[in-house]
Amino acid sequence: MDFRIFTEPQQGASYDELLAVAQATETLGFDGFFRSDHYLVMGKSDGLPGPTDAWTTLAGLARETSRIRLGTLVSSATFRYPGILAIQVAQVDAMSGGRIELGLGAGWFEKEHTAYGIPFPEKRFGLLAEQLAIVTGLWSTPVGEHFSFAGEHYTLVDSPALPKPVQPSVPIIVGGGGAKKTPALAVKYASEFNTTFGTLADVTSRIAGVRAACEEAGRDPATLTFSVPGAAAVGATTADAERRASAIGRDVAAIREGGGFAGTAAEVVDTIGALTELGVTRIYFQILDLHDLDHLDFLAREVVPQLA
Repeated sequence: MDFRIFTEPQQGASYDELLAVAQATETLGFDGFFRSDHYLVMGKSDGLPGPTDAWTTLAGLARETSRIRLGTLVSSATFRYPGILAIQVAQVDAMSGGRIELGLGAGWFEKEHTAYGIPFPEKRFGLLAEQLAIVTGLWSTPVGEHFSFAGEHYTLVDSPALPKPVQPSVPIIVGGGGAKKTPALAVKYASEFNTTFGTLADVTSRIAGVRAACEEAGRDPATLTFSVPGAAAVGATTADAERRASAIGRDVAAIREGGGFAGTAAEVVDTIGALTELGVTRIYFQILDLHDLDHLDFLAREVVPQLA
């Protein structure tokens, strides 16, 4: 089991605040720092000082960290042309010395698209499928050769397919609750399937669906990492956990019901233990109060050592 910190900067965070969390993530021994890719606040937060661009942020963090994995959960296929995305990710991978991972999804939050003038087609799954084909195709094309693609949404003609990432194969993360199409994309392109938020029953069903898709496609399910994200509010006592939950506008019971990680260290260890029995080997602690670095320290001292 490895553990990553996952943030939602659209709720209100400057680059310097994200840097502080990323550097604490590295110092405390977590495996990675990941962030959402959104441009509009959700819920009642004022979102100040405003959104930060995911790949601009990760480029900066690539130069100011040295060990942790960095990436998105997840970038939206509606935000960037696939050729540009391939260039951006390859460059940030080089800036990090080969520590980047790309989470890519179809996009869902229509309001942020209208707020910033981003097209939001009614049907987006085809965009995602073609972007995965193009990004991986560009990266896998040998240097000196060219890549072309003719699809319903994108056409590339004789692309030099440069630059290349430092990593021979940048890990691709695909996730979601779809019963057929999403598992098929994960099996074809991903190194990691992220179940997205959900109850233990949701996670069980989604992993079973992906395992079945692997078997149908002739891929060994053991070659795919299964990961789970969840909001975190953990403390030495129930009162400490409730204080942390209250700081993000929730309570411990609600976080647990949504599949998150809340309560005392022992209770959260039990929650994660149930996930390990399903084959989950990666946890993303969603940290919504970015100023509570003691929370990260507590997780690193009291939870991670029992499961890592």
